[in-house]
Amino acid sequence: MALAYTAGVIGLQLPMLAPFFEPLSPLNLAISLALLLFYHKDWQPSFRVFALLAIVIGYGVEVVGVHTGLIFGKYAYGNGLGPQLLNVPPVIGLNWLMLAYCCGSVSDKFRVPTIVKVLIASTMMVTLDYCIEPVAIKLDFWTWFDQPIPTQNYIAWWVVSLVLFSGWFAMPFQKDNRLAPWLLGFQTLFFLSHCLLFWLKL
Repeated sequence: MALAYTAGVIGLQLPMLAPFFEPLSPLNLAISLALLLFYHKDWQPSFRVFALLAIVIGYGVEVVGVHTGLIFGKYAYGNGLGPQLLNVPPVIGLNWLMLAYCCGSVSDKFRVPTIVKVLIASTMMVTLDYCIEPVAIKLDFWTWFDQPIPTQNYIAWWVVSLVLFSGWFAMPFQKDNRLAPWLLGFQTLFFLSHCLLFWLKL
């Protein structure tokens, strides 16, 4: 996984390699989620319900957001995340599940009340999105019609995350996953590396 994410940074930054690496972005997300779930230990019905809800809610708010501009602001998806359904790549629902799982699993390790864990996890999601946004625009994942990126986007991310993590911590399934902190770290370093490299090109 470390090699895959490192290769992704290099491949997407080099013009001669970018055309080969750009179509792999949705595949990388799907494989990352598959590996994360491979290390999941507790497949009782409550976890399956959460996983389904995370995908449906994540994809659903994006569809409403793209068509109305009322949730995150005015934006549209590009070609970077693959085929689209209702103007939203289906892989985005998988991405919501993956990020929520990683942030929820890491936050569960804190010895604090559950409500504090929910707030920590939601804030982690927004912080990660703050790193993702400038890179996503450069890589044609999505485009904002209002520049700079509206504060509304981050508020909406936090609220949607709050809903997801309320379910995550309320449902009785095992939250520990030894791959989750590593995957969260790789994702964060991936986007921070791109941010730095794009900034150095300015």
